[in-house]
Amino acid sequence: KQAPGAWKRTAIRDSSKGKIFVDILHKHIWLWDGKEAEARRWHLVVRREIESPEEIKYSLCNATLDTPTERLAFMQAQRYWVERPFQDAKNQCGMGQYQARGWFAWHHHMSMVLLAMLFMLEQRLQHQPDIPLLSCPDVATLLKSVLPRKDITEDEVLRQLEVRHRKRQASIDAAYRKQQKDGMLPLSACSPK
Repeated sequence: KQAPGAWKRTAIRDSSKGKIFVDILHKHIWLWDGKEAEARRWHLVVRREIESPEEIKYSLCNATLDTPTERLAFMQAQRYWVERPFQDAKNQCGMGQYQARGWFAWHHHMSMVLLAMLFMLEQRLQHQPDIPLLSCPDVATLLKSVLPRKDITEDEVLRQLEVRHRKRQASIDAAYRKQQKDGMLPLSACSPK
């Protein structure tokens, strides 16, 4: 059981709904595996979700002793950026839709998925200055409109993308305004663009 002040509210990353805040408990602990000559000092990082306090995640980290709690919390939250491409690969490129009977076929399927993901990444990077909210689903929608199956015009697809991006940006801006109004962000903070 920890004192109430032991937990520190910390922003771990930006999202489309504003900054994501969690409560972090950070302690230095000593661990000994029984094989080394002496115990080693580690960071114990405990993360508690604000919306669901029963959801707790624990991490051990061997970062330098002077690493700030905010940095440790940020590092712990980076798993999102590992999981996100897998979700895009499954939803947009069919990573989970294979019926291979051997390794050779499975490797071919995964190679095609990776090539499709590379193409999507290149498109997102190339168009980042003009279309900052371009996502993998957006690229897939554009491809569906220009590839042989043409049940919708290119202009209509672009119009739909613009509408979706306006709504997405409005949602992001509203989330940041709400966090500012609730006192969670300083007035100088604004949504990432």
